[in-house]
This record gives sequence, C-alpha cells and structure tokens, in this order.
Amino acid sequence: MIVEITSSLMLLLSSGMLGQGTTSSQSTVPNTISSPKMVIETIIDTRNQKDVAAYVKEYFADAPIMMEIARCESTYRQSTLQGSVIRGRVNPADVGVMQINEYYHADTAEKLGIDLHTLEGNLAYAKYLYEKEGVRPWKSSQKCWSPALERKG
Repeated sequence: MIVEITSSLMLLLSSGMLGQGTTSSQSTVPNTISSPKMVIETIIDTRNQKDVAAYVKEYFADAPIMMEIARCESTYRQSTLQGSVIRGRVNPADVGVMQINEYYHADTAEKLGIDLHTLEGNLAYAKYLYEKEGVRPWKSSQKCWSPALERKG
C-alpha cells in the first residue's frame, strides 16, 4: 500500500498535478489538490468508494436500480475520511450511501433496530423502503438514475 501511494505521489509530481514547493510559505500546489496528504486521502477515499460500490452491487443484486440510485445519491460514499457519516449537500438530514432522510425515517429505522449511520444499516433501511415504496423515496434524483431503467428496458 505504501509503495502504491508513493508511486501515485511520484506520478502526480512528475505530471505536474502537484506543484513544486517554493522558497516562500506559499505552495504552488493547485487548488484542487492542496497537499500530498490530500492526494493520499483521495486515493484512500477512491478505494473506499470502490469497496462500497462492490458491496452495494452485491447487496442489491436483485434490484440493480438501487445500485444506480446509490451512485447518484452519494457516489458510493457512506462516510467521510474522518469517519463520520456523509450528509446531503442540499439537505443535511440525508445520510449515508443511500441518502436516507433522518427527519422522515429515523424513528422507523430505530423501531426496526436499524442504524442509518452504518453502511449495513443504511442499505437495510433502503431495502425496506424499496420493498415498501419502490424508487419513490429517491424521486428527487430520478434524472440521474432513470436512464439506467431505460437502458435495461
């Protein structure tokens, strides 16, 4: 893993994606990648997304549209690099990979013994919602995932 990260940093340095340090306290690192630490975190986050995507795909093998919904809702992210659950940009009450809204669903999830802040719990509650209501709870992101329905249909 360290060798891979070091290789990735070297590749980024040689390609100019990371700027060379200057004699001042200012760095020439582009705004999109502010430090080698950020590059390492991005590499780790990308691997985590791939793991989560694979887990979601397996979990929803019988309902592939839910894989598309997870992609649209969170880009397959359950938590931040710091370990806290991701929240929606538009509505911070939306949590996790499936962006389950706590305002509407926290009480029911708790009664079912489901923790929306874990990957397993978030997916379990999404499956519960999907079996109960279909894709309706994710209607606001339909423009993103509905083309997948058309490709399969």
